[in-house]
Amino acid sequence: MSSLLSYKNYNGTVEYSKEDRCLFGKVIGLKSLLSYEGDSVQELETGFQNVIDDYLNDCEERGVQPEQPYKGTFNVRISPELHRTIATYAIEHGKSLNAAVEEAIEHMVG
Repeated sequence: MSSLLSYKNYNGTVEYSKEDRCLFGKVIGLKSLLSYEGDSVQELETGFQNVIDDYLNDCEERGVQPEQPYKGTFNVRISPELHRTIATYAIEHGKSLNAAVEEAIEHMVG
């Protein structure tokens, strides 16, 4: 089971380097590479929060919008049969295809 760190709507990985005997991770969902490390879980969490705060402060100082990891849109490739099935379900229930897919995802992970 893998764990994710979360802070200010950003998520980061938790990994272990046997070679370096330390914890490390990177912020996921961004084009920018933001990484952090620590010798303990507390240090890793603090490093994660610090890298997010530094990134947001840097963006503010430069007057640029920080990247948002999840915009609410994504492309999904599915089989034509499943596409047809979900589209039919949406029509039969008076929903848009997006609403039907959102309902299915919500049911699965909600």
